[in-house]
Amino acid sequence: MTLRFLGTTSDDGDCPTLYEVDGTDEILVQGDRETDPEHLVQLRDVKPSETFVRVPRGLLTRYAPKAEAPELVPFAEVSYLFREFRHTAWRLETRRGYASDRNSPKWARFLAGEDVVADPGNAWRENVRVQTAQGKRFERVRLVDEPLTQGQEFLLASGLGNAAAGEDIRNLPRAEAERLPDFDFWLFDSKILVRFAFDDEDTTLGVYVTEDPTEVLAACQARDAAWHHAVPTQEFARRVRSTV
Repeated sequence: MTLRFLGTTSDDGDCPTLYEVDGTDEILVQGDRETDPEHLVQLRDVKPSETFVRVPRGLLTRYAPKAEAPELVPFAEVSYLFREFRHTAWRLETRRGYASDRNSPKWARFLAGEDVVADPGNAWRENVRVQTAQGKRFERVRLVDEPLTQGQEFLLASGLGNAAAGEDIRNLPRAEAERLPDFDFWLFDSKILVRFAFDDEDTTLGVYVTEDPTEVLAACQARDAAWHHAVPTQEFARRVRSTV
């Protein structure tokens, strides 16, 4: 089972931190171990396997989930959000590659050295044009490695076409993203969080949809931190070309 970062009140990346254990209704708490003998003797019904940690009340107030864990649903069930959002659709991409990209016809052309930027319009780009013409914003930050993985090179090349359609795509080196979540998500209107689930082959298994204020707040904070440091994709592409 994987852990999902919920939030921390530490400014330097140390504990305390909260995590959710995916697939369960359990929360993992990271903090300083309790060692005060006077406190330990007051604890009741302690099993040999148990330990105790201290965390600030503010950590639980800000980040402890206040709703039941959402169910995994097919990504197709949230497709309407890309048309019906009112202000901003924002994406964080954290993986080094995606099965959906590798299975697309464009992937083979990319490997053959063809220009995939000027591909004919598709349904995604057309919707981006329609929504941005109404004053809405499509934005995303992609975490990238040094050097870029093949999957990231593909996204950089094809993403220039998406940017031309009106998407504001930016890139952030993974080394500068230590405080960001390690999962992909869409955030709609700072209100609805759509979190992806993948298997080990980078295939999308589905998404978790929630309006839990705690989870949405954490996503908003991640968005603000990532957006502040990320580099627009056109500028990032020029930097990459200059080093080749």
